[in-house]
Amino acid sequence: MKRKTFGEMQCPIARGLERVGDWWSILILREAFYGLSRFDEFQASLGIATNTLARRLKTLVEAGLLERRRYSEHPPREDYLLTARGRDFRPVLLALTAWGNRHFAPEGHSIELVDAETGAPLEPVVVDAATGRPLLPGRSRVVAGPAANEAMRRRLAERPSF
Repeated sequence: MKRKTFGEMQCPIARGLERVGDWWSILILREAFYGLSRFDEFQASLGIATNTLARRLKTLVEAGLLERRRYSEHPPREDYLLTARGRDFRPVLLALTAWGNRHFAPEGHSIELVDAETGAPLEPVVVDAATGRPLLPGRSRVVAGPAANEAMRRRLAERPSF
């Protein structure tokens, strides 16, 4: 059975999920942020099957989130490094970490985000880059952008809350 593709949908969430929409891809990106870059490091850290890892790495490279860089010719070996697009995924991982800690860690936090200088705990929030104001429910809404098709414009006109 052929998997449904979201890459051509108007929704940026669907398009993003097309690139990172399975747990292995997100966990590979997490490990890349932790500094791992080699196939065997990802495999050992995640316990992922080598064929699955190879497919996910290929997909992440094709999506422009990772780039391959050869570090050995004999045998041929490559590092998988975050690109600028991949590094832009960092806020998503931080938000997912905070959400997971808040709702799915009854035993307590196994990972915490802290200030690098003071060690004080940090709580990520989504803010507007221009004003620094948090994007709270009721203070923002989703509207059709210039590239939206008619179906998207109608859909957002009927349900503007997010």
